[in-house]
Order: sequence, then C-alpha cells, then structure tokens
Amino acid sequence: MNTNPGGGGEFGQRQTQGPIVPKTAAEALRPEAGTPPPSKRSRASRSQVVVFLNFFLSLVILLVLASGAALYFGMQAFVEPGPSANGDTFMVKPNTGVQEIADQLERRGLVSDARIFRLGVRATGNDSALKAGEYAIKPRASMRDIMELFKSGKSVMYSLTIPEGLTVEQALQRVADQEALTGDMPATMPPEGSIATDTLRFTRGATRQQMVDKLVADQKKLVEDVWEHRAPDLPIANMEDFVILASIVEKETGRGDERSRVAAVFLNRLAKGMRLQSDPTIIYGLFGGKGKPADRPIYQSDIEKQTPYNTYLIKGLPPTPIANPGRAALEAVANPSKTGDLYFVADGNGGHVFAATLEEHNQNVARYRALQKKQADAAAKASGQTTAPAAPDDNAGPDSGDAGDSGENGDAGGDAAQ
Repeated sequence: MNTNPGGGGEFGQRQTQGPIVPKTAAEALRPEAGTPPPSKRSRASRSQVVVFLNFFLSLVILLVLASGAALYFGMQAFVEPGPSANGDTFMVKPNTGVQEIADQLERRGLVSDARIFRLGVRATGNDSALKAGEYAIKPRASMRDIMELFKSGKSVMYSLTIPEGLTVEQALQRVADQEALTGDMPATMPPEGSIATDTLRFTRGATRQQMVDKLVADQKKLVEDVWEHRAPDLPIANMEDFVILASIVEKETGRGDERSRVAAVFLNRLAKGMRLQSDPTIIYGLFGGKGKPADRPIYQSDIEKQTPYNTYLIKGLPPTPIANPGRAALEAVANPSKTGDLYFVADGNGGHVFAATLEEHNQNVARYRALQKKQADAAAKASGQTTAPAAPDDNAGPDSGDAGDSGENGDAGGDAAQ
C-alpha cells in the first residue's frame, strides 16, 4: 500500500514501492552517508623517481618537437635561394674540411648560415664528397645547389691559346702571362718549333711547367704522326728539316688553300739547288724569337745582311725552325702539291700568284707593283694629297725576282716588304 499519495519520495523523488520499515528516533536523527572523500595517494605515486621520470618524459617530448622544428626550418633554409644576388667564383682547396668551406662561404656572402650548410652536407652524407677546384656559383644559388656543384667537380675552365706561327719565345710569354697558372717558367727554353699550336683547357692551379710540358709533348706527337704519313718521294732527309721547312711555309702564308702549293715551291727549289729566298727567314735572322716590330718594314739592306737564317744568301734550309708550325703547315710539307712552280708573289688580295718561270714571275711582280701604286694613289687622293708619298730609297718593296742568285733563280717569295 502506497502511503505517499503524491507519488513522490523525499524531495519529490519517487520512491521504490515496498514495505515501510519503521526507524527508531536515534536512527531517524542519524545523518545519512554522503559522497565518500577521495582516497589518499599511494606512496609510489608520491615517489621522487616517478616525479623525475614524468619530468624527463615531458622534456624529451619537448626536445623532439624542438628538434623536428629546427630540422624542418633548417632544411627549408638549405634549399631556399641563397643571399648572393650576383654569384661569384669560389675556390675549394685540396684537403679542406666542410667546416672551413662553410665558414668561407658565409664570409663571402654565398650562404646565409655556415652551420646549416655544414649540417646539411653531413646530413646528406656528402661531407667527404666535395671535390677541390674553382667553381662558378650562380646568383641566388641555394646551399643544396652549392653542395651539388662541389660534388660534381665541374670547375671553372681556363684557356691557353698558342696560335700558329709564334716563336717559342712568344709562345712561352703567353704561358707566363696566364694569371690562372701557378709556378715558375721552365729554366730552359724548348727548341724553336717544338711548341704545339693549340688551345689547352685547364683549371686554376695548374702549373706553367705542366702547360709547357704538355705543349712540347703534343707537338712531338703531331710531328711524328704527320711525318709517318708523308709522301714517299718527299725530298727531305729527316724530321728536323721537315719541321724547319714547315715553319717557313707557316710564316709565308695563312691561306689554307695555298699552303701545299707554297710548300711545293720551296721543295722544287731545294731539289734544283736554288736558294729559298724566303723573307720570313730574313726577319728571324735579324730579330730572333722576339719577332719583328709591327712598324718595322724589311729594307733592301736587310736582304744583304749575312745571318745563318738569311735564305737569300745561304743555300738550303736555315739551321733551325723560325716558328712553331701548325698541323696544316706540317701536312702541306708532308704532302705538297704536284706542280712545277718555283716562284710566288702577293696578289694584293691576301693570297699569292705562282709561276714556273722567272719571266712569268717578273710579269706577276710587275702587276703587283702596279696594283700597289694604284692603291697608294687612291689613298693619297682620299687624304687630299696630289701624289702618293715616295717610298724610302732602301725599302726593298716586293722583290722583282732579280735580287737573288745574280738573277738566275729569282725570289721565291717575291714580297720582301710585306
């Protein structure tokens, strides 16, 4: 039977239906139990070891997060464009460590932070892969770009060019003047004609001695190779004479289409016992390896000066080459044109005209002189003069062919004033 007609229990809460158990007065006045208080912490949870471990774990987590953030931003800096707006060249010397390289890069303004570059190189396992050399660093190159460049070994290349026709002394001066080379020049000058006319590529730090040794070795190999493939009836006794004649051909003409014909003229004259009468031999006899000054003409008196190289006065070849011949001149002498030509003279257009007889040669010389006079008159008219200025009395001019061998042989070159 429900004694609470309102249907609610204490504080309006509905009670579970059941029999009512009467309480004594003492029980009714006794307070009911509420929420129990929290239990006391265990001794283990209050231990200093546990506190330290909790702190240590928190610290490790923070360090991991900080390291991850540093790694992320470091890698970003490693690959982002660098600070140099113009780029520059940078020299990695042999046996230089990554730390020193990084410090130099930062001092030069090529990287923003040496530590990041150093750590980036080591993190990628390249601390021993950087190669010595001089490198061209592009503008805004990233640290990673610079690392890859140093790994590649693609150093800046320099050129040393020895043109055909230079003497050994002139060629060695070019070696001495090349600022990217190091070291002293050889104590002994190589023989005339023994330097290759070529362009050598090298990296900064190569020595001058290395360059000279390379040029000498290359010329020796070239001469031997061309000599081996010479014409079977070539009237030259040995390689030394071969190089001497090739040097004369080299100095007589720069035209590739007439070198073998010029060589034929000299070989034909040698075969007939005629003097070579080559103007470049006069020049070498007068000035040696230094070469003729550009403003110094050849005079008639020079032709008459006795030197071991003056082929107007001596028979046969001079004692040494007069320059370093290139491949084309060597091949022209080794395999000359098959002609009966004994003379040639300038044609006024950068080439030569050839002749087999002295009479024909003299006609060619006369035509050349007439052309020279016409050009001189035109130049004088253009400058306001009425006549061309007279040439000095002792200027030989293009030889008419009667200066040598009492007029019997004529001048092979025929252009002594060139």
